[in-house]
Amino acid sequence: MYSTVAISGYRSLRDVRLPLGRLTVVTGANGTGKSSVYRALRLLADCGAGRVVGSLAREGGLESALWAGPETLGGARRGYAVEGTVRKGRVSLLLGVGGPDLSYLVDLGIPVQSGSAFDRDPEVKREAVWTGPVMRPATLLARRKHQGVEVRDDDGRWQKAPVNVPTWASMLTEVVDPAAAPELWAVREELRSWRFYDGFRVDAASPARIAQVGTRTWALADDGSDLAAALQTIREDSRSALDEAVADAFDGARLEVAATDGLFDVRLHQPGMLRPLRAAELSDGTLRYLLWLAALLTPIPPRLLALNEPETSLHPSLVAPLARLVAAASRRTQIVVVTHSEPLIQALCDELTDGRDPREDDLEDDEGGLGGDGELPPLRILELTKDLGETLVAGQGLLTRPRWEWGKR
Repeated sequence: MYSTVAISGYRSLRDVRLPLGRLTVVTGANGTGKSSVYRALRLLADCGAGRVVGSLAREGGLESALWAGPETLGGARRGYAVEGTVRKGRVSLLLGVGGPDLSYLVDLGIPVQSGSAFDRDPEVKREAVWTGPVMRPATLLARRKHQGVEVRDDDGRWQKAPVNVPTWASMLTEVVDPAAAPELWAVREELRSWRFYDGFRVDAASPARIAQVGTRTWALADDGSDLAAALQTIREDSRSALDEAVADAFDGARLEVAATDGLFDVRLHQPGMLRPLRAAELSDGTLRYLLWLAALLTPIPPRLLALNEPETSLHPSLVAPLARLVAAASRRTQIVVVTHSEPLIQALCDELTDGRDPREDDLEDDEGGLGGDGELPPLRILELTKDLGETLVAGQGLLTRPRWEWGKR
């Protein structure tokens, strides 16, 4: 489990540290930075898959993704006009995730201009892997500066990796020896396992409505194109869990997956209907709920599962069953939910904290986002606000802000 996500210099996230629970709900008004948190998590996962530079390029390049305000807002908060000042620090987009086991950070910066057509691509300036939630010299296991990587051996001595890492690549994808650098290999595999679902198409041409060739599917595709195969895989792994989840949401309904000449399609039997409805015939809300069901009942859960506004287009009667699905999944994997639905938040509180809202607790964090007892809470609710364009975590103070060290280039 991870205890902290730290983000600095990304869009409105000038310097945000998010303490995590087994289930973390990120909420707040429109425009407070919820989507930026979700995108930042995607960028971290992209480091493990070697896609972070390309992902930033598709966002318009590093310069469009950087914090657009002044380096500090102290003067503005004292009543002075917001204005630019002479920058003292380096231009950086910093991302990190920490926990009691292995932690990781990456520092992305502006490239040295060389006349190349790719001069707008960001460069990976620095990376680090360490043990424990807070980086310290004694806990570092691997460090990268520009193109060089050093790995600490069993005797605690630094050894230079026999590879120069290109500025557009992560050391996680270039130093891949599980014997010489097992920690780098482990962090890469963890980040690559993260899954993201930020809404599904359910229009008439949606991939989820079309019969598809089916094979065993341990993780639902992000566009839902393998829905029927994913549901059948869940059924054969745990039939009772799937049947109970369908019955919980649709009273008296029964799900079937029809396989014809290798093509899989969903069939939903409902009381009073002479025949089952195919995926192409289901209502938008019903189909979307089945997609969330396939994502959350996955037989092989990832290390982290991020859901963006899962309540969208669902009838209020489906919010409580959805909350039960999410709560049950959080007992098998760590989940981050981005939402502004108070009914969903309350339903999650009912499932995990006996109706108590964790936002009302006076929590005191130990280092790195862990609670005072060193354990992650079953539910954290982080409400984001905005002040002078900067995203802040409501109610976060010196005692509840996780400790985090970025180090220096």
